Amino acid sequence: MLSPELPEMQTRAIIRAALAVKERDGDTAVVEIMVPLVAYAKELQVQREVVERTVADELQAAGMEMEVHVGTMIELPRAAIVADQIAEHADFFSFGTNDLTQTGIGISRDDAEGGFLSAYVADEVIPTTPFESIDRDGVGGLVRIGSERGRSVKEGLKLGVCGEHGGDPASIALFEEIGLDYVSCSPFRVPIARFS
Repeated sequence: MLSPELPEMQTRAIIRAALAVKERDGDTAVVEIMVPLVAYAKELQVQREVVERTVADELQAAGMEMEVHVGTMIELPRAAIVADQIAEHADFFSFGTNDLTQTGIGISRDDAEGGFLSAYVADEVIPTTPFESIDRDGVGGLVRIGSERGRSVKEGLKLGVCGEHGGDPASIALFEEIGLDYVSCSPFRVPIARFS
């Protein structure tokens, strides 16, 4: 919000790349622009206005049309709780479960994985680290709340997850139960995710 030239520059680059693909191959790329770290609906509303204005400028200059979706990554607990308000300005949500785990549990992944988490697992305080398999009740509960509240405003809201949990079978089972549309993960986890 403080530097609108940054999302404007990024949007121009995305649209120009999509137009280049269309011109070269004749294919229309599916363009989804994701605004990260949203905590307040107004943040997404303002950023969406910047994105839409920039998209319109680029498409008008090119004399072309293209469908562009604007959404957000839900990676803060507040965003999950007020997802109904945020959904009013979003075409999709992608739950960033790595950051949602850090912010939801209140731990730094770098500090915790090299520190107390292995002791917690060894002492059976937790069954596995919450960065490997989602904390079903806590962070998973935030994903459930965000999904339900988002779809209470927009029934067809596209919902997904990105992060390491997208390649964990137990986490994928929870996301399926919640009703997410897709999972995304790092390349080495793709075979496991597809199998799950």
